[in-house]
Amino acid sequence: MKYLILIYSNPESRQLWSQLSAEQRRGGLEAYTTLNEALAATGELIVTEALADPTTARRVRVEAGQATATDGPFAEVKELVAGFYLVECDSIDRAVEIAARIPEAAMGLVEVRPVMALSGFEV
Repeated sequence: MKYLILIYSNPESRQLWSQLSAEQRRGGLEAYTTLNEALAATGELIVTEALADPTTARRVRVEAGQATATDGPFAEVKELVAGFYLVECDSIDRAVEIAARIPEAAMGLVEVRPVMALSGFEV
């Protein structure tokens, strides 16, 4: 089954990252490299990406058939998606094990969600 592992960011986590030394940042990035290599080796990794700064986002709305885009993410959110992993593994327990290896998990900023299978989906 496929699972989406969402990595969140908030002002506090971004401030913490900016206060880390270059060596500490390198260690955090190496944790991602190690995880990526391990998941590629087991065949569980489908894709992983970091997302650009939320201020570069566009919010899209369609009304009366007309699309409009405005700057930035939803103003009312306190946490923003910073990146994600899409993995395929045997169980949600395994997906949680993988998510626990993501550095942001120590701050409670990681979420695991099963991907809905759309086969057989009625329109």
